[in-house]
Amino acid sequence: MEEKGVATICVGTDLASSRRAVEIAEMSPNIWATIGQHPTDTDEEFDIAAYEALASNPKVVAVGECGFDFFRTPKEEVFEKQKEIFLKQIELAQKCNMPLMIHARPSKNTMDSYEEVLNVLSTFPEVRANFHFFVGDTTIAKRALDAGHTMSFDGPITFTREYDDVIKMLPIAAIMAETDSPFAAPEPYRTDLKQIRADGKMTPARAEPWMVEEVYKSIASIRGEDEEIVRKALVENAKQFFKILL
Repeated sequence: MEEKGVATICVGTDLASSRRAVEIAEMSPNIWATIGQHPTDTDEEFDIAAYEALASNPKVVAVGECGFDFFRTPKEEVFEKQKEIFLKQIELAQKCNMPLMIHARPSKNTMDSYEEVLNVLSTFPEVRANFHFFVGDTTIAKRALDAGHTMSFDGPITFTREYDDVIKMLPIAAIMAETDSPFAAPEPYRTDLKQIRADGKMTPARAEPWMVEEVYKSIASIRGEDEEIVRKALVENAKQFFKILL
């Protein structure tokens, strides 16, 4: 990252990883942290006092990732619990005057998690959110945009055309680039860094934060815009949204 001039945000998904994210952020002037509880990665109760204490650290720039995930478990089985934890994190974001980092993973062939996140956020118009690893359609993107939220795109946009229409439709000010490391490595690293395991199956390539350069290049290509102009705009978007000084 230092060699490439890349800065990043280290994301917490439960209390332990949120604490670790803050520790990692303190190691470098170009790393920041979010603190929060992922909707499916842990069953722990949300300790708002503990998270509020972490939020006092100046390297913490957002609450989350938080939201709804109905990908593997039916919505009716998890909705109420996920909503309860989501609402507590919105409360934390309000207390600390921070934006939210949203995790929304819908059930197959639906946009249900996005719809529910936006339904909840509609009652908190003062809270801004970034939809991390956005895979929604243009209708959901327009709804999020109209509510003042932003959307982040990752490695898959370098090897699939599923998200081109959304990326073209959004104003550049509503777009961010990320990697979701260590998942979803972008091309060319997705292909080049695969490894064959002893059982003959392929191990997915590990994504690294510096690979974000391939993401912003793809955003520029999809939109038909200059790479350097897009790069500068995306950096500025992150600085403004997360109140980061670089």
